[in-house]
Amino acid sequence: MRGEPSCPRCGGRVRAPGLFADTWQCDAHGAVFPLQPVIPPSVEALGAVAKRTRVPLWMPWPLPVGWLFTGVAYAGDDRSGGRATAVACSGPGPLGGPGELILVAEEMGVGLGARYAGIDGPDPGAYMNVEKPPQAKVLAAGRPTPLWHVYRTPDDRAVFAGEALGMWLWAVLWPEQAGLLMYDELVLTDLRDAGAELDLAPCGALSPRLLRP
Repeated sequence: MRGEPSCPRCGGRVRAPGLFADTWQCDAHGAVFPLQPVIPPSVEALGAVAKRTRVPLWMPWPLPVGWLFTGVAYAGDDRSGGRATAVACSGPGPLGGPGELILVAEEMGVGLGARYAGIDGPDPGAYMNVEKPPQAKVLAAGRPTPLWHVYRTPDDRAVFAGEALGMWLWAVLWPEQAGLLMYDELVLTDLRDAGAELDLAPCGALSPRLLRP
């Protein structure tokens, strides 16, 4: 992996634990779980993150027709393990043209999903109305999982969020029209449990969205 760890909420520089603090520190957000450098898409990269993370590593499986796995990232270190994961996939949009999807699983307060969503974080609760019926549903690790539309996000993307396996689950799609993909009741697999299926994941070029949301 190349590059240095960064803040999962803003992408800024972080200071490693030392004499005055036993956690990674961001000047703007205080103690954070560091976002490790983005890993280019490969089966080996997925396997490495799956072994390190404490939270799910979600991917649509099977992938929609024509879609490819295009990168993975995680927040955490060797001591904490992965506390947030992001998996990128790219393919043809429902209305034509290219589409991009980033699925984020994270513990409360990490803020990686909010960064990709383009909102002030760290969590989506203030940006969705769970008193209304969910706008989308997925099957996550075999469980029906409701997702609500996240409001006040940039116009270039569609964002949904909910909870799965006790963690936040974010789905961020570009362009906004690609959000129609979420109405097809995607089946999500936690790649920590995928086993040999990982070897079948088709890989594409690294998604720039992982680097610059």
